[in-house]
Amino acid sequence: MSRWNGDPVLLVALAVSALAMTQLAGARRSAGLAGVGVLFVAFVSPLCALTTALFAARAAHHLLLVTVAAPLLAVALPPRRAIGMAITTAIALPLSTAILWAWHAPALYDAALGNVGIYWIMQATLLAGGWLFWTAVLRGRPAEATAGIIGGAVQMGFLGALLTFAGRPLYTAHLTTTVAFGMGPLADQQLAGLVMWVPGMAPYAAAAAWIATRRWRAMSLDGAAA
Repeated sequence: MSRWNGDPVLLVALAVSALAMTQLAGARRSAGLAGVGVLFVAFVSPLCALTTALFAARAAHHLLLVTVAAPLLAVALPPRRAIGMAITTAIALPLSTAILWAWHAPALYDAALGNVGIYWIMQATLLAGGWLFWTAVLRGRPAEATAGIIGGAVQMGFLGALLTFAGRPLYTAHLTTTVAFGMGPLADQQLAGLVMWVPGMAPYAAAAAWIATRRWRAMSLDGAAA
């Protein structure tokens, strides 16, 4: 609990981001500040230090970026209309999926934990891919958005299942870092898979419920107007 990240560049970047969000209005401002708060938890709190030891913590960290911070920032920072029209789930879902799966390939993941520059490229691309996906979901028609959410949940669950049922540790970076926490690297990897597989479904379920509620209200208003 004493391992808070005091990197001055990171703290200044988060402070500037929070200040920029205060210039927004209404729901965008609230979502933006909440998104920056999630990034603070992910990169400044002791969770960040724990991710260097436990792959399960890294899985939780990635979920915070992709399924919590990203949708909040998608609400706060929507694209310009011309760009937004080009962002569809047909583009955003496969691209965000490719980014997430690529960074869970053992070679790329180990490279990211061994090099600061690659590490921040990983974080930035995961967040950008998540923003792209949730922007498409939030701006899409109900059927398109629902299909995107189902696709996002399926790929997240499938990746979690692969990690859970892998028969051997996949990541060299965590072969010797888990012992201090009372588990072996394979158990840590299986826990990471369960984190992505079970809690990882919650944001998608919440988004689907929100879309269904919005659709139901629209139909109720249409019925009342008729």
